[in-house]
Amino acid sequence: MKRFYVVLDDGGVERHRMKPWLREHPELLPEDCDYPTSRKTSHQLRDALRRNGWTVQETPFEVLLTPPGVTLKEQHPGNEEDEDENLAEAEFTLEYQLRDFLAQNLEVISVDGKKLSLYVDAADRDGVEYPTDVGPIDILAVDETGAFVVFELKRARSPDRAIGQLSRYMGWVTHTIGKGQAVRGVIVAKNISRNLRYAVTVIPEVSLFEYDVRFTLNAVTGPR
Repeated sequence: MKRFYVVLDDGGVERHRMKPWLREHPELLPEDCDYPTSRKTSHQLRDALRRNGWTVQETPFEVLLTPPGVTLKEQHPGNEEDEDENLAEAEFTLEYQLRDFLAQNLEVISVDGKKLSLYVDAADRDGVEYPTDVGPIDILAVDETGAFVVFELKRARSPDRAIGQLSRYMGWVTHTIGKGQAVRGVIVAKNISRNLRYAVTVIPEVSLFEYDVRFTLNAVTGPR
């Protein structure tokens, strides 16, 4: 099943689940589209937005929609933060694959020496792309002491702006659902840049992780 996202540039590319975002911004819908009062499917909404000038990009796994007039910043060659992400080595080609893998394996991950589990709120919403007033959190977890752990995921090289995004989400948790609880942050990327390593030396509640993907081929010699 494809996932549908609205893509914006707010000092850094942000993706928001399409339907929740449209509920909060009905003024950007076409006049002939009365969502959310109607029962339009995600594909019908996509088609209506495309007719209204939205840019639509599709992959086998997701649909990315950009409002008219919004231009995403281009990356510039030669900048350490914006190097070509098409690395020749194995890596997660889509960020959601990294997110889903980590969410399904949180029990084997520890942060600051403490085991984690996926956060689930009173409305039974889990911590995968957890909705907030400042954008969706990639993964929201809790550790064995009850402290919140906010994950910001980057599929390849981690730009400096990741620390700004993470701080925003940590601040929201601190002032809302996390009142009275400690809040830690985690940035996970294929490669952590030198700039980001310097940045977190003055933010002790943030941890950095690099992921590594490996696979092997086993020869098959005949029927079992």
